[in-house]
Formats: sequence, C-alpha cells, structure tokens
Amino acid sequence: MTVTEMKPEHVIQVAGLEKICFSDPWSEKSVASELENPLACWLVALDGTLVTGYVGSQTVMGETDMMNIAVHPDFRRRGIAEALVYALMDCLKARGSRCLTLEVRASNETAQRLYEKLGFSLVGRRPNYYFHPREDALILRKEWEI
Repeated sequence: MTVTEMKPEHVIQVAGLEKICFSDPWSEKSVASELENPLACWLVALDGTLVTGYVGSQTVMGETDMMNIAVHPDFRRRGIAEALVYALMDCLKARGSRCLTLEVRASNETAQRLYEKLGFSLVGRRPNYYFHPREDALILRKEWEI
C-alpha cells in the first residue's frame, strides 16, 4: 500500500467510496473540485491502482478540518486509516498547519478509538450534525508544534 496525493485519475474511485461508506456522499464533481482548491489536501491509499481509502482536508489560517476519511470495507482493519491520518498530518505540518479538527458520529466507537490512539482529544459536540440517521457529532482535535 502507498499513500499519495489524490490526482484526477483517483476521483471516480474516491466518489465511489463515498457512496459505499456514507449516507450523504460527496458527488464526483464535489470530490474533483477539491483538486483545484488551494486550501485542500486530499490523499489516497493505493493497492496498485486501486483506491482502498482516502482522506481529505481543508486548511484556513493554520487550522485544518478533516472533511472526509474512508476505507473500503474489504480493506478495513489493516491500518489504512491510521496511515492516511499520519500522512495527512505530515502533509499539513509541511504546509504550516498547527492542528487538525474532525467530527465523528457519536456512535462510531471504532473511529473514536483510532483517533484516541492517534492523540486526538474531545473538544466539543455538535447536536444533530449528521443526517440519515440524525445523530450528534463529537468534535475531536489534535495540535502539534511546527
């Protein structure tokens, strides 16, 4: 597995993973638009040419929000999400970001355990943040020195 910046040839697979993994997926057009967004950093995990996972973020004034992260169900529990988050943090540090914030479903204990392992801390809650089903989001944050 390799982790690299998302390129135009990855967009269709990333959008396909959105549909598999999320009840409110980003469209192919929305994913593609991130390639032109100077605030964005999107990375993909590849098994050959197959996108097995991805992570996307946007940075404003040295603070980054993780927009999306997903791993194909057939490739979960192999360390791909962890590798993607570490690679994202390395990329963000190189770009001068000082922190990474994300939202996670209150019921997604598997993801919460991963983020805790990676040093994220609970900083808040967004009531009714998610739809389909409606659910609160926990706000997690990790800061670092640059």
